[in-house]
Formats: sequence, C-alpha cells, structure tokens
Amino acid sequence: MAAAEGSKEETGRRKAERVALPAGMLLVQVLTVVTMLLSKAALNGGMQPLVHLVYRNLVAAAAVAPLAVVFEREILKKVNMVVLGWIFINATFGVLLATGLYYCALRATSAAYTVNFFNLIPVVTFLIAVALQAERISLGTWPGRMKLLAAVVGVAGTMVVSLCKGPLLPISHLRPSYAHAHASPPAPASVIHGGHDMAVGTLFMCGSCVSYALWFVVQARVAKVFPSRYWSTTLTCAAGSLQSAAAAGVAAVLAPREGWAAEWRLRWDLRLATVVYSGVFNTGVTFVLVSWAVARRGPVYPPMFNSLSLVATTVVDAGMLGTDIYLGGVLGAGLVVMGLYAFLWGKGKELAAAKADNGEQKLQRVHADDGIA
Repeated sequence: MAAAEGSKEETGRRKAERVALPAGMLLVQVLTVVTMLLSKAALNGGMQPLVHLVYRNLVAAAAVAPLAVVFEREILKKVNMVVLGWIFINATFGVLLATGLYYCALRATSAAYTVNFFNLIPVVTFLIAVALQAERISLGTWPGRMKLLAAVVGVAGTMVVSLCKGPLLPISHLRPSYAHAHASPPAPASVIHGGHDMAVGTLFMCGSCVSYALWFVVQARVAKVFPSRYWSTTLTCAAGSLQSAAAAGVAAVLAPREGWAAEWRLRWDLRLATVVYSGVFNTGVTFVLVSWAVARRGPVYPPMFNSLSLVATTVVDAGMLGTDIYLGGVLGAGLVVMGLYAFLWGKGKELAAAKADNGEQKLQRVHADDGIA
C-alpha cells in the first residue's frame, strides 16, 4: 500500500516537472531580457562591469540566504573543502568570467548584438557536455538524432534571424499608437557597429559563451557533490562577489584612474534599480532555477531555451518600440522554436527510456531476492 502511494506521488511529481521545468526556463529568459536592457542603460551611464558584478551578487546572496536557512538548514553540514572548491569554480565560470565578460561586451557593443551570441551557448554546451560525458547522445536512436537535429536547427534559426532579413512584413497597422510616436529613425552604421569596439566586444562575447557553457557543465557536478538549490546559489553568489571585488582591486592597481572610488557609490537612480533587479531576479532566481533544471535534466537543458530570448527581443522591439519585422526574422524564430521542441521531445523520450530500464532492473532484483527465475 505504501509502495503504491509512493509510486503515485512520484508520478505526480514527474508530471508537475514536465510543466514546471519549461515554465521555469521561460521565466529565466524573460528575466534575462529585462536585465540585459537595464544593464546596457546602466553601463552606458558609466557603471563599471566589475562594480556591477560585486553589488549584484551581494544582493543575490542576501536575497536567497533566508530561503537557504529556512528550507536547507541541515544540508549545510555537508559543506567541506571539496564542496567549497566546486563552489569557487562555479562562481569563477558563472559570475566572474561568463557574466563579467558579457558586461564588457555589452558596454562595447549593444544588447541586440550580444543576444545573438547567447544562441550559440546551447551548441557549445552540447559539444563540451558530450566531450566530458556529462551528456549522452546515441545517434542510433531517434531521441539522440532529434537532440542533434535540434542543436543544428536552433543555430540555423539564429543565423537566419541575424543575417537574412527578407521582405518587410506589412504589420505597421497592428502596432500600438505610442510605438509609432516613439519609433526611432535608423541609426547610422557608426552607432550600430560601435567602431573599433565591435571587435573587442565580439572577443568578449566569445569568451562569455564558452564560460557559460562550462558553467552549465560545472553546475551538473555541483549538483552531485552538493545537492542544494538555495545554499549552492547563496555560496556561489557570495564567492562571485568576492572574486569580482578582487578583480576590481587588481584592475585599479594595474590601471589606476581618477574617480575610481566614486564608481562604487550607489544613489537612487537607474544603477541602484539595475543592481537590485538583476541581483534578486536575474541572479538569485535564475541561479536557483538553472541549478534545479541541471540537476533534473542535465547541463544542456537550460541553455536550449536561450534562443527564445532572441524571439522575445524581436517581439518587444516590434510591439513596443515600433521596430520593423522582416520575413527572415519570423522564419528564423520559427526554426528556433522547432529546434527547442525537438530537443525537449528527444530529452523526454530518453528520460522515459531510462526510467523504464531502471524499473525493469529493480523488478529483476526483486525477483532475484524472492528466488524467482
């Protein structure tokens, strides 16, 4: 009787996860897009990337710590030098390198340019995870083929959106009136490409993409040695804040500049709003959701949703800012969604097959214990 009730609870949990995990990853993308726009405005206003990282992760650690104390008080006893080592590595890739390099790229280029690189993270993560055997792919099965096809289709969709405009869609009459009123004329090429900073920004984004991919793989290891969502996030954010402060100190010594101390002062303006929002939501909430998704579905699962940020940016630009929509953007967005669906289908089938195999093995062990041939 107890076993039957436990089986029902497990089935209910799995059904809930089928909805909650994709919904959580969609929320991550929404929070990321908003943070991207706020951070670009703050960086344009003179905020330094490392200063932003220090405050953002301090806010995130303070926001998540109460949840860790309430819900995961006992698990803190499992913290040892091995766990702290992986937390340090997690913070290095996820905070200092991935986010820090991204902020440097965002300041050198634009939000619209950097969002295209986010869609390369799933492919890089997939390749690294397969190489390190953190993700398995069997090309002899349909689920394995679909996962590989999903990565290819997702990249193709991103390239179509970025490089192929096509004809302009006649949807101007669908836009709200304020979008027409505030629509901006096309920016000159010098503004769009940012001169010589474009090459530097591209290098920063390439480094950020690789760091993000490694961070997702490291998250899978952290989930094994320290199965905690809240304490893991709290300690990672605290470590990331300390690392960023140390990096800022080294930068100040190697390249001193006037007004360095004034850059650390926060006032009641956009910088403070960006720090609080990005710290609570885009770091605190996002890290918790990503660590949960990696623990349940593997390191490739969360970044597969990154392509949706490109779709969201297109919709926001068209609906609120009056930006034109081209056929290439619509077709590319369709490919992105198809690639995501193909990956989720393949991943779901692999999980179902793995659970069936585990159930069969458990049944065989029970029969062996009972002396049944």
